[in-house]
Amino acid sequence: MALLLPLSLPQLGAVLAVLAALLLLLVCMIAHITAVKMPTLHRHAEEKFFVSAEGRKEPVPSIHDPPTKELSVVVPSYNEEDRLPLMMDEALDYLEKRQKRDPSFTYEVIVVDDGSKDQTTEVAMKYCEKYGSDKVRVLSLVKNRGKGGAVRMGVLSSRGKKILMADADGATKFADIEKVEEGLKNLQPWPNQMAISCGSRAHMEKDSIAKRSYFRTLLMYGFHFLVWFLCVKKIRDTQCGFKLLTREAALRTFSTLHVERWALKNAKRSMANKCSFPAIDYRETLDNFYLYCRWLKFSRVHSTQCSNM
Repeated sequence: MALLLPLSLPQLGAVLAVLAALLLLLVCMIAHITAVKMPTLHRHAEEKFFVSAEGRKEPVPSIHDPPTKELSVVVPSYNEEDRLPLMMDEALDYLEKRQKRDPSFTYEVIVVDDGSKDQTTEVAMKYCEKYGSDKVRVLSLVKNRGKGGAVRMGVLSSRGKKILMADADGATKFADIEKVEEGLKNLQPWPNQMAISCGSRAHMEKDSIAKRSYFRTLLMYGFHFLVWFLCVKKIRDTQCGFKLLTREAALRTFSTLHVERWALKNAKRSMANKCSFPAIDYRETLDNFYLYCRWLKFSRVHSTQCSNM
């Protein structure tokens, strides 16, 4: 520390910038040396099957097979026994009503239990028993892979022409799927049938900054810079969990995806750029009253479960 004191602020800034550049260069060299062209997807024997509503073990389908559904909804879940029911109730209510309006619309919801330590699988299986395993399926992973790994396992086991990623916390109104569908439609014609439409909260950035500490805001901008510099330059918000892909885009993206944990979204966007298929953001509107109602409903459900223990 004593060596740094005689330096002026511009000199100190230059030294830190050089050190940061050297660190970044080192990380890039390590990544390049250790990287492999095609990742290997390992499935445990138990992960090659799902349990039907009747209790039978059936082999999971493959994304390489022809699609048999209009929409697949992949829900990665880790210790979500409390929040999952709210999301599933809302999603299935919307999907069932849509199917009644349009009988040609078919769907499946794939809940991927990412090695949870609670009753996530049991909670999800109740929806499988209620709606049938043709509409709701539960994939239980032997061990925790991370969100990226859970999403990939669900996507590669899907049957839909379009594949939606949705978070188990239900932070996004499920009916907003119509917005991402509209965004996907506006990208037509799709090159090689590949396109992706993503949720975005970038337009609400000013409001969110006002509610954050300076330290968190600094970290946010630092992360955004790294994402912009290393991965994606044309997309402002990479972290919203609502994403809709064509089947071909999902196959190309997730078959070559190396990242299995928190950086999944940025890696996927970067892969989309490398593959040169179009991506678009839709503006997600967060209704404060809607979020309050979800919080209130969750609180009531959680307190009821605690009282019954």
